[in-house]
Amino acid sequence: MESYSRRWFLGAGTAALASVGGLTACGSSGGSGADGTLTAFVYGDDAAKIQVKSVNRFNASAAAKKAKGSIKLQKVPATDYPAKLRTAMGSPNAPDVFFNWGGGSIKAYREAGQLVDLTDVIASDPVLKSGFLPSVLAAGGLDGKNYGVPMRGMQPVILFYNKTVFEEHKLQPPTTWDQLLDINAKLKKAKITPFALGGADIWPELMWLEYLVDRIGGPQVFEKIKNGDASAWGDPAVLKAAQTVKELIDDGAFGKGYSSVGYGNGGAPAVFAKGKAAMHLMGSWEYSTQLGKFPDFAKKNLGWCAFPQIEGGAGDIRNVVGNPTNYWSVNARTSNKDAAIAFLRDSASLAYTKELIANGDVPATSNAATLLDASPNPEFAKFQYEMVQKAPAFTLSWDQAVDPNVATPMLTEVNKLFVGKSSPTQFVSALKELK
Repeated sequence: MESYSRRWFLGAGTAALASVGGLTACGSSGGSGADGTLTAFVYGDDAAKIQVKSVNRFNASAAAKKAKGSIKLQKVPATDYPAKLRTAMGSPNAPDVFFNWGGGSIKAYREAGQLVDLTDVIASDPVLKSGFLPSVLAAGGLDGKNYGVPMRGMQPVILFYNKTVFEEHKLQPPTTWDQLLDINAKLKKAKITPFALGGADIWPELMWLEYLVDRIGGPQVFEKIKNGDASAWGDPAVLKAAQTVKELIDDGAFGKGYSSVGYGNGGAPAVFAKGKAAMHLMGSWEYSTQLGKFPDFAKKNLGWCAFPQIEGGAGDIRNVVGNPTNYWSVNARTSNKDAAIAFLRDSASLAYTKELIANGDVPATSNAATLLDASPNPEFAKFQYEMVQKAPAFTLSWDQAVDPNVATPMLTEVNKLFVGKSSPTQFVSALKELK
């Protein structure tokens, strides 16, 4: 399930979007046909079947007739999506509506005047205003403005634990940092690595810093960075988070050789499932990953909890980091804004919500709570939903939130910190230079 939301941004995705800031709004007239048909670009993975149904439902609706428009869905191959979207947005055949990841993925389009500011539209539309969890709706925006409407499942980062290992060693899931450190000490004494970590892929390391900065300094620290204030990397919370990471590494929390263990190739999930590591900080897709690779473990021994509170920190234990969801945004050059916005409303519908749940997703819609019994794993789905529903803030994964030209060098610095090639102070200094 992580394929559509998580890893697009690295490699080709970053390169494709790095030069998007050179786009201009002129020459982009939207993909509207002469017959009132609007074009919608969607990431062409298996989950796009839900958007196909949504388009068909909308086109047959009274709302489409009233708005005098219909939607033509164009599925763009997953690996090509960022590059093809960028090219299309710079041409006369730009889509009217398009799938994106919020945050940094749309910042250049906003700066080029290519996005409809949906803030007032959502505020004045009961369906859109009350149709989604507030923290997820806000997470896809920029500078406090809404530029997208949630349209896929949520993917918060969760602290998973091996129930069997915890029971054998009489451990309870940690709610405070001191408890976590105490658990680490007991596990190491039993010669069990506290945490699995796919350091070879780098992005799993990022999750640690995301939560530590939030718990130490609160979500406003990264919010400043996300909105373009590079000096905010100098906030004391960032340095403290980096120092805490170094302490964990030096203390053996990730064992040895974690920098050569991957996530995408199944290395870290295997270490966790086989009991060689007791915990794993990972996106909610860890459940589906384990279900596919180690189904017995996923069904019987996989536990989950929130990332612990740090004593004296400014961040609420209910705050979440990760991938809030994916979003529909509207091209400012569309010839029929009313039809585009009418189409967005379907993403808040009961039918759409049920289809997401049947696909194994946990929707960001406010009507999902009573429907999650139909999920493949109702207990896990309800935990995720309540976690996000109660979250005062949901911080978008840093590599998706920052400008694309900053994402790769940022990850390089994260990796240098984790492999000991830079100190916490050097890490902060390097990040402050990223612009």
